[in-house]
Amino acid sequence: MKIVKLTEDTRRDILDRLLKRSPNNYSEYETVVADIIADVRANGDQAVFTYTKKFDKWNITAENIRVTTAEIEEAFRAIDEEFVTVMNRAASNIEVFHRKQLRNSWIDTRPDGSLLGQRILPLTVSGVYVPGGKAAYPSSVLMNVIPAKVAGVKKIIMTTPAGIDGKVDPGTLVAAKIAGVDEIYKIGGAQAIASMAFGTESVPKVDKITGPGNIFVALAKKACFGYVSIDSIAGPSEILVLADETTNPRYAAADLLSQAEHDELASAILITTDEKLAVKVNEQIESFLQKLSRREIIQKSLENYGYILVANSMDEAVDAANAIASEHLEILTQDPYAVMTKIENAGAIFLGDYSSEPLGDYYAGPNHILPTNGTAKFFSPLNVDDFMKKTSLISYSREALEKAHKDIELFATREGLTAHANSVSVRFEEENN
Repeated sequence: MKIVKLTEDTRRDILDRLLKRSPNNYSEYETVVADIIADVRANGDQAVFTYTKKFDKWNITAENIRVTTAEIEEAFRAIDEEFVTVMNRAASNIEVFHRKQLRNSWIDTRPDGSLLGQRILPLTVSGVYVPGGKAAYPSSVLMNVIPAKVAGVKKIIMTTPAGIDGKVDPGTLVAAKIAGVDEIYKIGGAQAIASMAFGTESVPKVDKITGPGNIFVALAKKACFGYVSIDSIAGPSEILVLADETTNPRYAAADLLSQAEHDELASAILITTDEKLAVKVNEQIESFLQKLSRREIIQKSLENYGYILVANSMDEAVDAANAIASEHLEILTQDPYAVMTKIENAGAIFLGDYSSEPLGDYYAGPNHILPTNGTAKFFSPLNVDDFMKKTSLISYSREALEKAHKDIELFATREGLTAHANSVSVRFEEENN
């Protein structure tokens, strides 16, 4: 990895380089995605089947588009019992964590007869997209579906591409069953997003679409936003590690590589106050690379988006971390909790030597669907609130409105909305005669 002195210039250059990975910068694919969405919206199943046959190379029909109970049972037979047990444990941890996020409706009544409140209800139908190309991620199924179930969503559907044999990865199906998915459809890509956004003869329309995917999936979610809600437009994975002279270089190196292996666009950054540690971490990275299965992907990722930054102080390192606003932030310093109090922008924070990033990816309970590309400055991890809708409740008695009606009429009149003012004043017109 490149060892660079942290300065304003290097920080700015790195931020510019990282932001170029955003799906918002791939406009050359937007026309293709828009055409697919328009076709699915106009032609429903026919368009979905055409694109599936073209891209996924299997003969999809209305009869085989949906995963059957028999296919799920076959998936359980294909997965070893130990893995199923681990998935169940992870699911339990995820559910326990997300149940703490639940909020209740509330009503505030006052002596004058006014009533104000908020009604909180779950979405009716939620859709989750699960990738099925280069790799399958059962953990992503758990993270997308369980918060929706905790929220009380009435129906959850899932779309995921099948192989050329028309079969879905068994781990994905087992995770879907454990998490509580109601219906699974064997479609992927932009056509899957469009089918959930607008509905087809086979696929129901949903209220919200969550889940990661390739650039076509990301751009399709962006294009369909407004017709449905979405979680986010996810970019490539990223990790930032804060370290000092007490950090174990072997741990830091291993954690950086855990994200670099995702794909060539993944980012792995170490910021340290100790130049000797920077060298040691680099040496450990080279050592690990000799035995890791995704070595070529990691090397390209580190070559393009891997940095070791040497800062003059931990405050300077923290400032840089807040500017980058990484998806995953590990603090491997002598006092990680003290450093954590200064962090303002991060998707998830991992504290100490024994809280490496994969703990959050798979098992601990907090959601691993996190803001990327600096969006942790204003976005949050996927959570129960994402599957809830809030409605305001307003009820005034005559006594309460009488105290406020002249203020409301004045406000409306000043904005030139006389019908607004009249809607209130008509209730007290006898007083004006």
